[in-house]
Amino acid sequence: MIAGAPAPDAEENQRLGAAIRALRHSRAMTLVQLADATDLSHPFLSQVERGLAQPSLSSLRKIAVALQTSPIELIAAAEVPDPSVAIVEVHRRGERPREESFGAGAARMLAHGARPLHPLEMEGENTTPGEVFVHREDEFVYVVDGGVHIELGDERLALGVGDSVYYAGGVPHRWWSATGGPYRLVVVKQGAAARPTEGET
Repeated sequence: MIAGAPAPDAEENQRLGAAIRALRHSRAMTLVQLADATDLSHPFLSQVERGLAQPSLSSLRKIAVALQTSPIELIAAAEVPDPSVAIVEVHRRGERPREESFGAGAARMLAHGARPLHPLEMEGENTTPGEVFVHREDEFVYVVDGGVHIELGDERLALGVGDSVYYAGGVPHRWWSATGGPYRLVVVKQGAAARPTEGET
């Protein structure tokens, strides 16, 4: 290890903090506004963004919701992609990428790092509408198994296996089982805006 270099955990904290900071900039939010939206202190959030503090899962969820994203996407954006290969990741059927809770179900990121697309696999069994999500990025949803009702603003659609929907950023959305049983979706969202240039605060 290079003398003076941060420990691996510190490096991870710095990447997570940088990802949060970049997304906050893309949302045109100040640290004070983020603190107000999350009920977390301004000094604590400043430390998180500088990699000097690690948020709990509860705090990370508050930050993610305020920034119109999910904890799993923040964590994935903080991972270092390998620039030396054209094929970033391969997932075979039956393999189980890392899973995180997400709303009423579970989600697995299918690609990691600061990429222009965030593909993830979602599984759930909720039979009633849950939390409404809103974010600036466009999103594409494809039904792999089961069926879902999906609410897009004032519209409600019923989607079955093989159906898909694409909607623009800013549309409030949520989904739930249309069959009373489990469902599985592939969701592809645009990645967050590029990292700010050096010197931005």
